[in-house]
Amino acid sequence: MTAQRESRLVPFFFLAAVFTCTFAKVQWNAAGSVFLADLTAGGFLLFYALDRLGRGGRPAPRTAAVLLAFLGGFLLFYALDRLGRGGRPAPRTAAVLLAFLAAFLLVYLIGFFNLETGQALDQFVKGLTKWLLHFGFLIAGVIYLARKPLDFYWRTLAWFLGGIAFNGAYGILQLLSAQAGHNLDSVVLEPLTHGASQINIYGAVNGSSVYRPNALTGDPNHLAIELLLPILILSPLYLRLERGHRLRTPLAVVIGFLLLAELATLSRSGLLGLIFGTIVLLIPYRHLLFSRLALLPLGLVAIPVAFELYHRRHFFSVVIRSRIQTGGSSTSAHLGVYDFIPQVLHQHPLFGLGFNNFSVYYEFVTGKTNWGPHSYYVMLIVEGGIVGAALFAVFLWWLFVRLSVARRLGQALAAAGDPLAARLRPLAWGMTAALVGTLASNAFYLTIPFLYFYVFVMLVLATPAVFSKR
Repeated sequence: MTAQRESRLVPFFFLAAVFTCTFAKVQWNAAGSVFLADLTAGGFLLFYALDRLGRGGRPAPRTAAVLLAFLGGFLLFYALDRLGRGGRPAPRTAAVLLAFLAAFLLVYLIGFFNLETGQALDQFVKGLTKWLLHFGFLIAGVIYLARKPLDFYWRTLAWFLGGIAFNGAYGILQLLSAQAGHNLDSVVLEPLTHGASQINIYGAVNGSSVYRPNALTGDPNHLAIELLLPILILSPLYLRLERGHRLRTPLAVVIGFLLLAELATLSRSGLLGLIFGTIVLLIPYRHLLFSRLALLPLGLVAIPVAFELYHRRHFFSVVIRSRIQTGGSSTSAHLGVYDFIPQVLHQHPLFGLGFNNFSVYYEFVTGKTNWGPHSYYVMLIVEGGIVGAALFAVFLWWLFVRLSVARRLGQALAAAGDPLAARLRPLAWGMTAALVGTLASNAFYLTIPFLYFYVFVMLVLATPAVFSKR
């Protein structure tokens, strides 16, 4: 019997979710906020499940059915073929992910009994629904990529990083439009979403507004942290390209442009992550630090930045001083949230206040509404307690282990004389740097709960499985 061809809707929704996973502003108010990225992720899960279950040509002995609950009341089930099949890295990775899913879910359900108000329950349900969608996409995506050829993996990586780069390009256009007195969002986004949005206004210097582009993310710090991924992942790949490779110049331009967008956000969290990620890259590539290849994208950034700094010296001196000072209200807000950790641990040390409930607790204590924890680690400990934080630490350890497996696989390919090693090892180092940079940035902001981080983790975990086929 001939196997049925894959529905075109499966790769369409998969790549659409990967590309739009940072487009937080593209959302609609319909019984709550409905994000384009969540719709595309849910579409992939739905059509992939239907496609897998509808194939009659592939035997599936010992198939396990996984029931996932998703946004808007969708009930999807996904079949995982032969989780225990020997010699297949993807099913083993999926089995570990399912174990983590069950462990996290158990922690959150135990924390459910610490909820005290109806508002807390609403927040818990909304947060858990979105988390299930994101984690379900992670599991299905790892399996999907592992069963695809290497070319599709590179295409997925390109769509993912391209979506973030598109966000950065929109942010630069947003900044230029604002300086010309126009609101780009009102032209591009408002007709689509029917919601008002604009660039972030940081303040003013002598009557001139200080703009910080937030692009399609909704926050300049979120944009800065998300831009770390293409910068840190593409940089080692660019440095290892062969002389005369057709992508050398385009990648140098892209990296330089992304660095320019990173600086335009004026984000201290983004700069912190960039520093930590660069330190990781210096471990294998320190000998290339002052090479012509490394200096080319930096030069593309330095020239326009130096020109702008020279012509608006007073303006930027005031802005930079305000961003590096440590005694302002913004700094106090970022550091002050850490004071809640001992308070909450005194009440609920093991399992915290309940998933997605920091804002409820903050409002109860301070009277302020719609206030996030300004740190992923504060949220992690406050909402999940010591057990939840320890479980996440184990999950991170596993991610770093899988990245080390990818690096060792690259060494094995190099020893075998396989030219693919010149792609895998830089990719693995770039992903390691991107993960470290994201973790450092989330000390004072939080982007880890967003779908883009789960897409990144999906690519990290799929890397050893895809390249081991070689």
